[in-house]
Amino acid sequence: MRFKCIIFAILSTFTILAAEKPQGRLAVKMAEMGLVNIHDISPEIIVDLMYARDDNFTGQAMYRDLRQAYLRPEAAKAVGRAQAELSRSHPGYRLKIHDASRPMSVQRTMYNTVRGTSKARYVSNPRNGGGLHNYGMAVDISIVDDKGVELPMGTKVDHLGIEANIDREKTLVKNGKITEHERKNRLLLRRVMTMAGFKPLRSEWWHFNLCTRAYARTHLPLIDF
Repeated sequence: MRFKCIIFAILSTFTILAAEKPQGRLAVKMAEMGLVNIHDISPEIIVDLMYARDDNFTGQAMYRDLRQAYLRPEAAKAVGRAQAELSRSHPGYRLKIHDASRPMSVQRTMYNTVRGTSKARYVSNPRNGGGLHNYGMAVDISIVDDKGVELPMGTKVDHLGIEANIDREKTLVKNGKITEHERKNRLLLRRVMTMAGFKPLRSEWWHFNLCTRAYARTHLPLIDF
């Protein structure tokens, strides 16, 4: 009986250590660069990386072993502030991250997958230095309610088309492309994110940047592995 207890204790220790270990090569490398796992800042935030599955606009999984959202420390703290504001105004609501830091190796794979198609214009060309995801300063994000249901925003995350544009929302409502309720949900997302310091992207309601590309390219290291 004592021997069984010792074996159980050893196995339990290994299980705990395995659970605490970062998942996969990309996570380890990003942690080594000083990028921060968002759950170390705000454990209540949901992480569901869309490029870890094949049901994204590329039709292929881009992340083979990454399931965690990493950002530069200042971006991770800003997302934490956005979650705090969301919790204050809508108790029980949580942010849901669909993509965060993206290594250049993944950026190259993504671009090569859609190169030569109409989808290519939605992906930053790695030959031009990539985009802010590649610096850990951009996040694709939405909101779930207190029942865990994602708020309707008029389109799914990663939708390619004018319905995702934020500068046409009143017209989209008028034309029946999105509802007023969906527009207000987008406004809520933009309010908490901009209060935290992020700026929205005109063409994608879910995408937010913490700085400009010019600033990132001058002052920040590229996530190039």
